Amino acid sequence: MKLIALAAALAVAGTAAAQDMAAPAPAAPETTTTPATTEDPIGGYQPATPPMTAPPAPGATVVFQQAPAPDVAFPAPAPLGEYPICKKGQYDNCRQRGG
Repeated sequence: MKLIALAAALAVAGTAAAQDMAAPAPAAPETTTTPATTEDPIGGYQPATPPMTAPPAPGATVVFQQAPAPDVAFPAPAPLGEYPICKKGQYDNCRQRGG
């Protein structure tokens, strides 16, 4: 039993000692490149103007319209006439080789 405890203590101490490394020397400063994409708009992606210019008048009929279902708003693309065999690393618009 003492031998198992000693072996466990040595295993833990050995891995702890392996982690005590000196800090590496600082690397050369990297030059930053500007991204090719445009920045996010100021204020986020909220609309620039409110949906209504003023609150509705008292007694006016306000109609709320439900949004269309996702399959109606964003229909699936039409299937291709023929799907070629997938090449290495290709996963879209192709079919797997039959066995």
